[in-house]
Amino acid sequence: MIRKKVLIFGASGQIGRYCIRRLVKDNYKVIAVTRNKHRKGYILKTQAPIGYIDIEQTDIFDYPKLEKLISECDICLNLVGILFEKGKKNTFENIHVKFPQLLSSICNKKNKNFIHLSALGLNGIKDSSYAISKISGEVKIRQNLPSATILKPSVVFSVDDKFTTKFMGILNLLPAFPLYYNGLTKFSPIHASDVSEVIYQVISKEIYSKDIEVIGPEVINFKQILEIILRAINKKRLLIPLPIFLARFTASFLQLLPNPLITIDQLNLLKYNNIKSENGLTNFDIECPSKVFFEKGIKEYAYNWREGGKFSLEKN
Repeated sequence: MIRKKVLIFGASGQIGRYCIRRLVKDNYKVIAVTRNKHRKGYILKTQAPIGYIDIEQTDIFDYPKLEKLISECDICLNLVGILFEKGKKNTFENIHVKFPQLLSSICNKKNKNFIHLSALGLNGIKDSSYAISKISGEVKIRQNLPSATILKPSVVFSVDDKFTTKFMGILNLLPAFPLYYNGLTKFSPIHASDVSEVIYQVISKEIYSKDIEVIGPEVINFKQILEIILRAINKKRLLIPLPIFLARFTASFLQLLPNPLITIDQLNLLKYNNIKSENGLTNFDIECPSKVFFEKGIKEYAYNWREGGKFSLEKN
């Protein structure tokens, strides 16, 4: 028996897919929204049994369609976000500010619950357009809908991510890799399955009007992340601290690529730790602790980047 209908924007992303599987497991019905049903539909159809998922296509600024979709659901979940700008439409302002502002406004009008995925550790950052847009989006949501719940994850990893998998691919090819800010920036990486569990708990326990920092079970720095990845793929590489002026110079060229390794905006963001704030409410506080440690988690899929693949032996 279906409990409630959950409308998910960004359903085809790594967190979205984990959310679909977690929600339908407990008899929630998902309405998965995509901008291109033909490209993403085949992925979404495999995430849930027949009758537990509907797939809808819409432009994210099609107000009449958004209003119709939200009016027919119980809970609206926004997972849409970008790491870098691309073209005139996929800008930080559009995706991180205007779109959540629009969703929260409609949810307020239709008296619907709204859950929004933002990011951790962005307060006070003035030199990153990504951070400024995320915080601005949070402010707009709170103005429109004080009952909304805003989730702020640290870096999220899984076999479907664009973080660990990107580094695994690059570290396979390059003999050395730069350490930005000496690799000392701290993170609390969390597996996508743990993020989906937090979202499920927020929905099932009806937790609203909260800002929740979504963190993993450990704090590790950027250098340690790279060292763990290297161990997982059986590689030895030089990790070389890169002077900031040289890092900015290389980032200015790398950001011109269709899928850049790093942009100047991301380089600025790397100055700041991505961990729990001093008085922040976390997923541990709502009795939803993260379970997957970074090294154990990436070993589940790192064999894809090891010589010999799944049947390769790990080096001690």
